[in-house]
Amino acid sequence: MKKLLSVISLLAVLAMAGCSADKPAETTAATTKAETTAETTPATEAKPDLPEGTIYADFVSGIPDGFECSDGWTNGDPFNVTWRKNSVTFEDGKMQLTIDNDPVPSKGIPYSGAEFRSKDFYGYGRYEVCMKAIKNDGVVSSFFTYTGPSDNNPWDEIDIEVLGKDTTKVQFNYYTNGAGNHEYMHDLGFDASEDFHLYAFEWHKDKIVWFVDGEEVYTADKDIPVTEGKIMMNAWCGKGVDGWLKAFDDSKLPVTAEYKYLTFTPFE
Repeated sequence: MKKLLSVISLLAVLAMAGCSADKPAETTAATTKAETTAETTPATEAKPDLPEGTIYADFVSGIPDGFECSDGWTNGDPFNVTWRKNSVTFEDGKMQLTIDNDPVPSKGIPYSGAEFRSKDFYGYGRYEVCMKAIKNDGVVSSFFTYTGPSDNNPWDEIDIEVLGKDTTKVQFNYYTNGAGNHEYMHDLGFDASEDFHLYAFEWHKDKIVWFVDGEEVYTADKDIPVTEGKIMMNAWCGKGVDGWLKAFDDSKLPVTAEYKYLTFTPFE
């Protein structure tokens, strides 16, 4: 069995430069020679100085290869949105995920939401995203891995979620074969809606480690997920979960989360 390689971010640079001016974190262990560069590359091209097998997706050219937008369906409760492809936009080298009144509401769902996901499935490795969250009661801005019955798989999921009711915190969670209740709320020390920050997790066989701006902030080591999942991001408003998200405030629609890039580096 190949030895697992841990991939870590540059701490100070990322924390001070808003996810380091649109570039992914430098990595160690997987490649000691790699140094990321400041120039922007097309979304469909891999960074040549990243570890072999790394996926780097920015949004300069729109939808990167291997990704797609959810469109035309709803997940049911507690999601009070229908996913609309046109709720995912690309401007100024960033991706926007927007919640708004749905112009063609269906099944009694008044709002549209946005979801962006990989077509393929990924397992143990390091997942990173540079994002700016929505500040608004009743909404979630997210980055996560997911698979479930719709993929003919167990429900396995690893979450990074910023709740719009308090964007000075981030919630970590995971599900293993449908079993959840692993929520952990981390105090950020900043407002996630005011600027871009780097959020990450490392998925190991025996643990999940979460990071904020390159700093390790939380570890879980019980009942860890095992099923490969899709890389996903979404923005949505809830219903029936006021105790978790607060009642949705639709007085300021549209509201938008922004993403600069994501990376995935598999462990070997």
